[in-house]
Amino acid sequence: MLKFYYNAGPNPMKVALFLEEAGLDYEPVPIDMRTGDQHKPVYLAINPNAKAPAIEDDGVAVFDSNAILLYLAEKTGKFLPEGTPEARAGLLSWLMFVATGVGPYSGQSVHFKHFAPDQIPYAINRYDFEAERHYGILDAHLGDNHYMLGETYTIVDMAVWGWARMISRVMNEEAMSTMPNLKRLMDEIGARPAADRAVALATQHKFKAEMDEEARRVMFPQNLRLAD
Repeated sequence: MLKFYYNAGPNPMKVALFLEEAGLDYEPVPIDMRTGDQHKPVYLAINPNAKAPAIEDDGVAVFDSNAILLYLAEKTGKFLPEGTPEARAGLLSWLMFVATGVGPYSGQSVHFKHFAPDQIPYAINRYDFEAERHYGILDAHLGDNHYMLGETYTIVDMAVWGWARMISRVMNEEAMSTMPNLKRLMDEIGARPAADRAVALATQHKFKAEMDEEARRVMFPQNLRLAD
């Protein structure tokens, strides 16, 4: 059976949504980042990047959420656009846009506002601006398309959902209300039974909530160099 190494973060939730939408049998394996599960040798053998998510599929290890989405979609033939060069180009372009833009800038925006040991105005402004710019591009695109790839619900929409459902933490409480097209997509996906099941998965394991010194050490080891 497929093993799904997950936590409640945006990237694992993308994959959880696909697994539930596709109706695949899987074994959920929690990776608690605040207790250091990601640094255990048995997990590093699967995901050398020490992040979540990852999957093991009959001995095949895949890490990075967007790679997992593409791998599972191509394996199952589900949630892909029509098989034309134009549709394939759109799939790869928008999936990589989320992978290299939306995700990283959202993550850094959250980090510098909520977890950095010092409040650095330049860094906060930089990542806030880029997060807003990337979500604005999504919103504009969805003004002309029902889904990210036209009329077909695909893994790109799932990738967007993983991060955009956290937009109030990435930006602010009012952010979604300023992006009506993105909100429409999020409301539609959020109403799907598979989305309910994906979100419920995150509550099945009691992940550590405290950001104490142990959690900071395993999640932000770069800070140890500041103390030297």
